[in-house]
Amino acid sequence: MPILVQKYGGSSVSDLERVKRVAKKIVAAKREGFDLVVVVSAMGNTTDELLGMARELAESPSRRELDMLLSVGERISMALLSMAIHQEGFEAISLTGSQCGIITTASHSNARIMDVRPFRVQDELARGHIVIVAGYQGTSYKREVTTLGRGGSDTTAVALAAALGAEACEIYSDVDGVFDADPRVVLDAKKLASLSHDEMLEMARAGAKVLNEQAIEFARQAQIALYARSTHMPESRGTIVRPDGFEQRAERAEKGLPAVAVSHTNEGLFVDARGDAVGRVAARIEGLDVVCSNVVLGRTLQTFLNTDNVPEAGELAKELSGVDDVTCSLVGLVSAVGYGIGGRLVWMSEAEAALREGGIEPVAVFCQVARLSWVVSTDQVTAAARILHELL
Repeated sequence: MPILVQKYGGSSVSDLERVKRVAKKIVAAKREGFDLVVVVSAMGNTTDELLGMARELAESPSRRELDMLLSVGERISMALLSMAIHQEGFEAISLTGSQCGIITTASHSNARIMDVRPFRVQDELARGHIVIVAGYQGTSYKREVTTLGRGGSDTTAVALAAALGAEACEIYSDVDGVFDADPRVVLDAKKLASLSHDEMLEMARAGAKVLNEQAIEFARQAQIALYARSTHMPESRGTIVRPDGFEQRAERAEKGLPAVAVSHTNEGLFVDARGDAVGRVAARIEGLDVVCSNVVLGRTLQTFLNTDNVPEAGELAKELSGVDDVTCSLVGLVSAVGYGIGGRLVWMSEAEAALREGGIEPVAVFCQVARLSWVVSTDQVTAAARILHELL
């Protein structure tokens, strides 16, 4: 039978009634003829509550011990969901990330998946079981429990889908798909029916929270379609993120509309290095979550780092601020995303003119194939996102 991987976010399993509804949904897919692998997040605010308890005891708790603690949340969800499926008359088994063969780096709190060895999952599917997996976690090559950082359950789901050769991967949350801007900021944002892996990846890198960046990268490499859907709106088709968006890109290009969406990051660290400082700064930020970077003839380096994903950003800013010819500042980033947009100089010029007309003077601009990003002050991010959205 074809394998279907589903992922349910914390809001989808936030209480026992919702767990029961999700169980019925899973059983319905099983009846349609799929082998089911289901990845779950921790219930509701469980992760935040566990984190709060840890910080009451220790101002800076050990990352290793945090991973041991926080991994419990997903284990609660997986066991309860497995029990609910049994009540529906189907066999299910819950497995932790390590039991599923998810091997990660040794970086606690923000590990990355290195390999997936899903032999136990395959064995259970062969027995006719629905497999329920604890998302967000794995085991390092040192046999330590690790967690995958923000959005890690998405990554678990897509990594398993790739390793199992799944038909598709469905990501269920309380959001009905991917919108062309954050609906909480841009009130007239519209849901996208489909977009390419490349475009979704750039949206995630530029601040969109709906799908995890590493998860999208796994899907792109394995050429797996992602379906972003709402748990609570079964009639909705959500958004398809698929390997080939050529037809949509061609249609937009013919209309002179290279941008598909706007993303933003409320706060990040902008570093501007000149002269002899370029090499030192480049070496220092190597391996960090660099969202954008410009290097001009080896004599100028401008870079933007997402502080959400760089825990040491504050220390980094203090360190680099003391270096000659380096300036650091906390700023925002607003981006227009669309395949080929970096080559549309006319659109870029029109966008900058619109920003300036709206009273926004960008600090810097970054140009890439599928994304144009402007650095703006943190208090102008919302206004800048709305101005760019009007140009879509």
